[in-house]
Amino acid sequence: MTEQATGAHPQPRPRSGGQHSASVEQVTGAQSLIRSLEEVGAETVFGIPGGTILPAYDPMMDSTRVRHVLVRHEQGAGHAATGYAQATGRVGVCMATSGPGATNLVTPIADAHMDSVPLVAITGQVASKAIGTDAFQEADIVGITMPITKHSFLVTKAEDIPRVIAQAFHIASTGRPGPVLVDIPKDILQAKTTFSWPPVMDLPGYRPVTKPHAKQIREAAKLITAAKRPILYVGGGVLKAGATAELKVLAELTGAPVTTTLMALGAFPDSHPQHLGMPGMHGSVAAVTGLQKADLIVALGARFDDRVTGKLDSFAPYAKIVHADIDPAEIGKNRAADVPIVGDAREVIADLIQAVQKEHSEGQSGDYTAWWKDLDRWRETYPLGYDQPADGSLSPQQVIERIGRLAPADTIFTAGVGQHQMWAAHFIRYEKPATWLNSGGAGTMGYAVPAAMGAKAGAPDRTVWAIDGDGCFQMTNQELTTCALNNIPIKVAIINNGALGMVRQWQTLFYNQRYSNTVLHSGPNDVNPDARGTRVPDFVKLSEAMGCYAIRCESPDDLDKVIEEANSINDRPVVVDFIVHEDAMVWPMVAAGTSNDEIMAARDVRPDFGDNEDD
Repeated sequence: MTEQATGAHPQPRPRSGGQHSASVEQVTGAQSLIRSLEEVGAETVFGIPGGTILPAYDPMMDSTRVRHVLVRHEQGAGHAATGYAQATGRVGVCMATSGPGATNLVTPIADAHMDSVPLVAITGQVASKAIGTDAFQEADIVGITMPITKHSFLVTKAEDIPRVIAQAFHIASTGRPGPVLVDIPKDILQAKTTFSWPPVMDLPGYRPVTKPHAKQIREAAKLITAAKRPILYVGGGVLKAGATAELKVLAELTGAPVTTTLMALGAFPDSHPQHLGMPGMHGSVAAVTGLQKADLIVALGARFDDRVTGKLDSFAPYAKIVHADIDPAEIGKNRAADVPIVGDAREVIADLIQAVQKEHSEGQSGDYTAWWKDLDRWRETYPLGYDQPADGSLSPQQVIERIGRLAPADTIFTAGVGQHQMWAAHFIRYEKPATWLNSGGAGTMGYAVPAAMGAKAGAPDRTVWAIDGDGCFQMTNQELTTCALNNIPIKVAIINNGALGMVRQWQTLFYNQRYSNTVLHSGPNDVNPDARGTRVPDFVKLSEAMGCYAIRCESPDDLDKVIEEANSINDRPVVVDFIVHEDAMVWPMVAAGTSNDEIMAARDVRPDFGDNEDD
């Protein structure tokens, strides 16, 4: 990924080599840290102070360029930084003290690593001489996070702080973006040093390849124009590269169908006639089957993960593979590539456009008429849909669909993990990039609320809806207090079915309806014999206690009125507790470990694809 392609607001970069132009100042290491954050353009930091990081919080109080948001849990700081980064394209920043403060960042760091999010996590560490002595609140956070970061720094000299921060932001935001950890001992923050900017950066082992090889591009173009059943398999790397405009040009130039993964929703307009939808375990029948029946898959910034491929050895048995990715380690990792292309997605797609145009000018263009006939039949026969509950209760799919329809233009949606995440992927229309944020690779419950907080902090003029489940909401809802106290008016929809919904769905289908430890409520009781959903805690009272406006909705008749009321309130966070039917399921579905050929369009409904494909 190029530095220019990491988002709409590129981070300022220090020079590599050359003479310093800034004056040299005498400062503490902590002052040097805050000055460095200012110079790299870090406008917002999410964190919690503690003993070892405390020296950094003193000069932060004097900064007019860095806003600090005091969160209620370090996990919230990490997910907020991720949401900020995903919504803005800038590097997200979180900060914590040593020991438990740092280890509470492990989950969001792992989450950012899996989803390739540019994140810099700054942690305090015990004094240098105490490292390795099991000192109070000591944890080897560099060692702990080494497998889940792009790079980790342990700062041993105060004069290194500007260079380390500059390098951390550069590494996090270039190539395949990801999290970088900067661990700074307390005595280094307290030491006297000098500050000058820009620092000289020297990263001899870090040279991301952004320009694709011309020969590989030509080979890919020839395969595209020769194919009878091609498909573009688009992953989150296209969004990270800012390549959505180029993708649309390539798709329309070739006429090939497009699938966008869970991490790529919004990279290609949902309304576009060439869009088949999302592939994967809960993807649309047309998208899953399109990949299975294709004779050529052009993978752009995608990684052939197990949720897309199903049983790997049965995935797309007829397809040749063009695999383009900024990270060479991804190419051939899960599926061998006939044409491997290492490069930034924007540059790859731009070069592919030119190469395909050249093929067309020489009379080589694909005829996909028969292919589209099959694809259109599948998506017309097996569209996404849902049934209304027979008892007149709220359908969770309808709730999410109406939130999407009634939301203001350019609304950002975040989601937790589980059924509500899949329904939000299915029933909200994503027409633009940076409108859908979720935890795709790690599947982190508790992501939605703090990620929405970070997104709103980074894009204050846009509406932000968090679609959450009653299970996920109970993990990180304390950040609503942070939102209320910091004028971050997000909106939260709790899809309250009284259960850990996706796990319950698996228990229904594969464990003989033995609902072991997935029920979150006590069920009907003497006070309310018709009680549905989680009522302990009472989410309305809990949200009000945290400074939010809260509403409960239990009837389809009230649905639009309640959503419109939530949309009209912008001076504080809003929480809507939607009590929904507990037995709703996510369809389509490919059971874990099975072939995508075994996709179920609905319960007991196996699609009939016919045998008229040229297999």
